[in-house]
Amino acid sequence: MSMTFGGGQPVSTPAPAGTGDLVKESNTQNFMRDVIEPSRQQPVIVDFWAPWCGPCKQLGPALEKVVRDAKGKVRMVKINIDENQQLAQQMRIQSIPAVYAFVNGQPVDGFMGALPESQIKQFVDRLGGQGSMAEEIEAVLADARALVEEKDYQHAAQLFAQLLQVDRENVGAIAGLVRCEIAMGDLENAQKTLALVPPAKANDPEVLSVKAQLELLLNPVDVSEIGTLRAKVETNPDDFQARLDLAVLLNGAGERAEATDQLIYVIKKMRAWNDEAARKQLVKFFEAWGPKDEFTVAGRRKLSSVLFA
Repeated sequence: MSMTFGGGQPVSTPAPAGTGDLVKESNTQNFMRDVIEPSRQQPVIVDFWAPWCGPCKQLGPALEKVVRDAKGKVRMVKINIDENQQLAQQMRIQSIPAVYAFVNGQPVDGFMGALPESQIKQFVDRLGGQGSMAEEIEAVLADARALVEEKDYQHAAQLFAQLLQVDRENVGAIAGLVRCEIAMGDLENAQKTLALVPPAKANDPEVLSVKAQLELLLNPVDVSEIGTLRAKVETNPDDFQARLDLAVLLNGAGERAEATDQLIYVIKKMRAWNDEAARKQLVKFFEAWGPKDEFTVAGRRKLSSVLFA
């Protein structure tokens, strides 16, 4: 992604997150924790500086003062580029001081060079207003998720779609809309919506969950073999392959509790069988069912009791 700084030169940026006091120092390792993650709750200003930089010594204290005067509307993180050269290269910092502003995990504004306090205040005030929008987005996202819990998928889908008009890369809204479309049987649009996920966010837990759920629906299983496989397992309880195949069919038939139990049996008896195939299949089920699903919660409890017994 790129954004334009005061002088008009586009600067490429990455993205990752954090928490802490209103003003703190950070580094490459903690950039995700200290910048990207907290920016989802309130704007975070990142000041790239170095001890040898004269203008940095002028800007830094002025920026800190304005941030503290804003009384929590924004946070500030200081990055010493001498100690974090890789991050500076990633951000393509050409000169310092360089200031980036992050909202909802994304860079939204910034400037280079020292500014007078009046202009810094305008910058922080403008950023604080964007922070309120981030809070608004989170509030609407929470409302939409509550509607999903109530199985009001149509109205939830409308809210998720509205959010995506404001923030096209919001994975919570994308995953929520996919979940609604799946629930309403619109698998074609669910596939199209899932394709909106930015590559950098492909491993988000919510995304993995709806993706796994969609894959199971797009590749339906033939449940007619359930009886045959049950008979095999009754004849030979340690036929692990039969139990694995049975679990997959049971899940396809909506029998999640029994599907879990079949795999738990294998894990308990011989966890390492077939490169831990049973455990991996069970984790795949959990991803498809979602982290808050009652069968996921119960299944994880059973899995933990076996693995840590």
